[in-house]
Amino acid sequence: MKKTSTRLADGRELIYYDLRDDTVRDAVDRRPLDRTVTTSEIRRDELLGDAIAVASHRQGRTYHPPADECPLCPTQGDRLSEIPDSSYDVVVFENRFPSLAGDSGRCEVVCFTSDHDASFADLTEEQARLVLDAWTDRTSELSHLPAVEQVFCFENRGAEIGVTLGHPHGQIYAYPFTTPRTALMLRSLAAHKEATGGENLFDAVLERELAGERVVLESEHWAAFVPYAAHWPYEVHLYPKRRVPDLLALDEAARTEFPQVYLELLRRFDRIFGEGEPPTPYIAAWHQAPFGALAEFDGVTRDDFALHLELFTIRRTSGKLKFLAGSESGMSVFINDVPPERAAERLREVASS
Repeated sequence: MKKTSTRLADGRELIYYDLRDDTVRDAVDRRPLDRTVTTSEIRRDELLGDAIAVASHRQGRTYHPPADECPLCPTQGDRLSEIPDSSYDVVVFENRFPSLAGDSGRCEVVCFTSDHDASFADLTEEQARLVLDAWTDRTSELSHLPAVEQVFCFENRGAEIGVTLGHPHGQIYAYPFTTPRTALMLRSLAAHKEATGGENLFDAVLERELAGERVVLESEHWAAFVPYAAHWPYEVHLYPKRRVPDLLALDEAARTEFPQVYLELLRRFDRIFGEGEPPTPYIAAWHQAPFGALAEFDGVTRDDFALHLELFTIRRTSGKLKFLAGSESGMSVFINDVPPERAAERLREVASS
């Protein structure tokens, strides 16, 4: 992998990740852009104890542009975009309309390929490995920023999810706090450790799932399963079999095997609802240990956390979506229409031949 860092016309950082070491990246951003002005602010909810980001400048962000005006495609002639070069393998750049900025953290965009009509599932294993390497490198770099406590790599796919740019891409949020969902995991981890005299909850969950009926696929270094209490109609958790706290700690064997396993999962997701259906909308979310102190979680260390990816869709059946209505949005109590055992069975049925 070759990494080349440059600056866009408004001062934002852009990084090329290339498969070839002899690739030269010297294209200049020719757009007449003013310096980016953001208004991101973190506010804490005193009753719930969580935090929200207020980012009013995002109201003006690019919204469903036609394909020939896509800002994530490479620059072609006089059609200028966020990527100055005429082609790329993987590109990461600072979001022009970030939810988090300055002392409130940082937001980046990850473009998986220059092919506008592709998806992550269309990537080769070599390309998918390059994305993994980019995620890992950005996790490392962002973790050293003074304001950053947790790094979150994720992909939203599909208009149903709320995606406003059709180009295959994901995002990275670098939060200035431990996110509420991670805090819940850490509290459960601490309680289980104390109750069992030191047993790791992630290890116990993985061992139980691998012995059960909800396994979707298993390889030498990775395991994918539908969790016992899945929140979403089709939800898969992907774990490295050797517990590590973050992407940085994955060994080479797990990195090498990841593209094959992950691409197979994504391709199965696109086959859940049968032939002729539009691509399955999904969210793919990496859960990594926070980089800040964990003193409030009763003896839990970063090494107790288990890196894993959660992949889920809001489509519950052909032509129907799972909406977060009264119970989910009002009280955070999910109601799942698809039994996790049936979801796992379906994801096994649609395996590649």
